[in-house]
Amino acid sequence: MSMLENRTYDQLSVGVHASLEHTVTERDLILFAAVSGDVNPVHLDEEFAAATPFKGRIAHGMLSGALISAAIACELPGPGSIYIGQEMSFLRPVRPGDDIRIELEVLEKLPKNRVRIATRVVNQEGKKVVDGVATVMAPTENVSVPRPQLPEVSF
Repeated sequence: MSMLENRTYDQLSVGVHASLEHTVTERDLILFAAVSGDVNPVHLDEEFAAATPFKGRIAHGMLSGALISAAIACELPGPGSIYIGQEMSFLRPVRPGDDIRIELEVLEKLPKNRVRIATRVVNQEGKKVVDGVATVMAPTENVSVPRPQLPEVSF
């Protein structure tokens, strides 16, 4: 069984980094639309999306934001982190089938166990698709917990 382990505020330093990889699937778009209520046809309808400036369907921008949140919660600093804020710019579209990498890097340690973390998303071509900075309250105690197994969701 895989474990989730964190890094405490005291264990973090400027330059510490982590990443998470994800392939964007049709299932991701449908589940994200169902959870968020964002059923914009640019995400779900190929015919509609083909007539947009994107010339095809694109993933929800906040799907990338949710994957950044997952990387913070599960990778850096990891379990026990509290997401306080996020600045984010969407630079390029993410499309179904794209292989993306969420990259995190500690930029600054702040008072009260807070850290500023660069949050970048890069596609399979090495092009930055999302760029931002998160403010996170880092945990103060180390934890190691089993990674929960999610139930299979069918639709």
